[in-house]
Amino acid sequence: MPERDWMAAQFEDHRPRLRAVAHRMLGSLGEADDALQDAWLRIDRADTSGVENPGGWLTTVVARVCLNLLRAREARREEELAADRIPAASVRAVDPEEEALLADSVGLALLIVLDTLAPAERLAFVLHDMFQVPFGEIAPMIDKTPATTRQLASRARRRVKGAPAPAGDASRRYRVVHAYLAATRGGDFDALLALLHPDVVLHADRAVVPTPEPVLVRGARPVAEGAMASLGRARSAALVLVDGEVGMAMLEEGRLRVLLRFTFDGDLIREIDVVAEPERLRKAQVAVAEG
Repeated sequence: MPERDWMAAQFEDHRPRLRAVAHRMLGSLGEADDALQDAWLRIDRADTSGVENPGGWLTTVVARVCLNLLRAREARREEELAADRIPAASVRAVDPEEEALLADSVGLALLIVLDTLAPAERLAFVLHDMFQVPFGEIAPMIDKTPATTRQLASRARRRVKGAPAPAGDASRRYRVVHAYLAATRGGDFDALLALLHPDVVLHADRAVVPTPEPVLVRGARPVAEGAMASLGRARSAALVLVDGEVGMAMLEEGRLRVLLRFTFDGDLIREIDVVAEPERLRKAQVAVAEG
């Protein structure tokens, strides 16, 4: 079999794993498929006569493409912050149901937290902890020593692991926020209303809608009606820890776009702070919440 045909067959054989690597690296199915296409164009032009481990070699190529994309994404974030610009969502021809199923299989909260990691940390964690790639093979991709790469993965692991939901009042709050998310996803207006204090106040910064000024909504019914209007966003939301407290986060095209912080009065939600401005998102410490 000609070398090019052999490598094409290897690429197709390993495609499910390569797609899984790209999806976890980028958080978006559309970007993952773009990364695989870009990787194949590079592979097709490369001299592969000396490749002895095609699976490992292909994983390395895909990982490098994803790392470049993450670094470009990070640079765009810096530009957005410098210009005080609200990022616009891109539109891709991706099956929403497949995207949701893939996110659920990985863990939507995990994908959200992965988006808060630096590109090198994310690469080290994803390849080593999720795909068992040795640190010695990861290190050259990020121009680090294996020991430093191990430290990057360890630092990422601490962020990803988060902390168990505490007992007592914090555990009750976790259940309330879980019920809030379930009611919003399910479009259950009455269930949502029952979780809100009659005088609940919702603050949303100007990037949430977006609007020229921050939004302030008072009262259980108006707040619940607003939550019902954001049903689409709720489907890409998950419970997370925000600065150590239970909250919610929403992923869009593989990127953390919205955080919700909650203040409670007993078992009722008394205040909701909706965060979407890039600088505020960047400052928040987000971790996986284990129920």
